[in-house]
Amino acid sequence: MSEGRDRDEFSLDRRQLRAAFEGAARGYDASAVLQREIGARLLERLGLTTLQPARILDIGCGPGRQLVTLSKRYPRAQVLGVDLAMSMLAATRRARDWFRRRPLVCADALQLPFAATCFDLVYSNLMLQWCDDLDQVFRELRRVMRTHGLLLFSTFGPDTLKELRSAWRAVDSFNHVNRFIDMHDIGDTLLRAGFVEPVMDMEHITLTYEDVQALMHDLKSIGAHNVTGGRSRGLGGRGRLRKLTQAYGRFHRDGRVPATYEVIYGTAWTPAYIPADLLTAGETQTAMGGNLQTLGVN
Repeated sequence: MSEGRDRDEFSLDRRQLRAAFEGAARGYDASAVLQREIGARLLERLGLTTLQPARILDIGCGPGRQLVTLSKRYPRAQVLGVDLAMSMLAATRRARDWFRRRPLVCADALQLPFAATCFDLVYSNLMLQWCDDLDQVFRELRRVMRTHGLLLFSTFGPDTLKELRSAWRAVDSFNHVNRFIDMHDIGDTLLRAGFVEPVMDMEHITLTYEDVQALMHDLKSIGAHNVTGGRSRGLGGRGRLRKLTQAYGRFHRDGRVPATYEVIYGTAWTPAYIPADLLTAGETQTAMGGNLQTLGVN
């Protein structure tokens, strides 16, 4: 994704995005089977490094499962969870005793409320696909990371939900599926932001469902609504759902409805040298422990 890209029919409405995840918070954890599995596979990559971080940021933490895992893996580290939706953080507080007395910050990855060079490790599981300005996100992550810091992330690639995208094309001309960025383009964006030694790998995971309605329900239950600029503003209706079901029929496997996910895993490091402009960029931001929109200590 190029820096300064104009908004188009695939641009994301961030107000609608926040509202979607606010509404999905209570049922998210029960439905996010794929998200949990990918998160666990992502965390396994920490076994390949000897890094002992003092401060960790889990950005897009959702209801907080990986926050607990990170805290147990690094018991001496300060672990901070950030999410776009306040209700996701409230769900973390309700469900995770581990975080009842720890700060959780509601913020957007496009503009993080932290001073420069705060974190040694930034972990992000399936958040980046919800940011259509990847250059800006990586610049922000680079800004808040210390020297020799590790960025560890997962996101979705272009083959994600390819069956659903193709089936909708037989129904209408609106957008129904997000645009997902190619692995190589993500690597290029990391380098533009000042990261070094990016390592990327990818796998395909296919889930199957009883019918198209079950697939659509699963997506909505985790907040994966269509919030692109080219979405239809009208109501769906039974006719369109019937056409979608018919179009999806050519992808059926043993009577089941498949949904493919191209999962991208990435790591990158911050170099030993921090440019002066990154250090001064944080002067108007709030350092950790400051006055943020936070679910704080009770």
